[in-house]
Amino acid sequence: MNMTVFEHVGTARDKLAEAGLAQRDAALDAELLARHALGWDRTTYISSRHAAAPTTFPAEYDALVARRARREPISLITGHREFWGLDFDVTSAVLTPRPETELIIEEVLALLEEDVDPGSVLWRIVDVGTGSGCLAVALAHELSISRVLATDVSEAALAVAKGNAAKHGVADRVTFIRTSFLDGVGGIPNLVVANLPYVPTAATKMLVPEIGAHEPRLALDGGPDGLDCIRTLLKQVATRLVDGGHLVLEFGLGQDDVVQELVAGQDGLDLLRLRHDLQGIPRTAVIRRSDPKSWRLAPGN
Repeated sequence: MNMTVFEHVGTARDKLAEAGLAQRDAALDAELLARHALGWDRTTYISSRHAAAPTTFPAEYDALVARRARREPISLITGHREFWGLDFDVTSAVLTPRPETELIIEEVLALLEEDVDPGSVLWRIVDVGTGSGCLAVALAHELSISRVLATDVSEAALAVAKGNAAKHGVADRVTFIRTSFLDGVGGIPNLVVANLPYVPTAATKMLVPEIGAHEPRLALDGGPDGLDCIRTLLKQVATRLVDGGHLVLEFGLGQDDVVQELVAGQDGLDLLRLRHDLQGIPRTAVIRRSDPKSWRLAPGN
């Protein structure tokens, strides 16, 4: 008698647990890979999982499970990851979008509520180190009159980001350029967002295999203390933002004290707040340049 889909998933779960995944992660990934192989959403899976597996399913599914057992990330196996309710294509050229990076989007929307009428101001946004384009695309999707410029030093990453912008219908409002930080960026933005490399060089050797062996080192290694890129960006935005403009950036575990010191030591910048993730870890800094009353730009300017 043919095994059911559910029985295959149970076997896969045990194999993934043996490969070192936590039981919960093994169960979730085994199901996700089954749904990916079958082209099912979760509702279909729940209603049909006790049916006999299609004849082509076992071989295809086993190959996917074997890749995951070698600790290849789910996002690279399936080729996509959800971020801010949107489905993003991902490859080995970019970091997989992570839930904590959504805090940047939340803080940008909070700034809108605090400072401006989103329907009356043209937001000029720069996403530094765009990677998959998740921040640039999500912000363009949320802010219909915004204009976003996204930078990255990797041509391969920019190709992924451009594809994601087209996929979500915002390609006409997001411009991509290959450059480092804000170098060569014309105009004066009123908002900069960034999820830059912030892993200390020595710590890159201790990352879990899903990250250390499969994600681009260029997007991970932030120098000896992990903060080289953040230092560079802080110096640039101190003179490149409009007065009262904002920088919203992500940083790593245990870096909050140094980030606060760096902002305090940079003329023209003030730290408004730090945002904690669901585990209570400081992850996001909201920084303002100079006078908050003068940062508004008239539509079309």
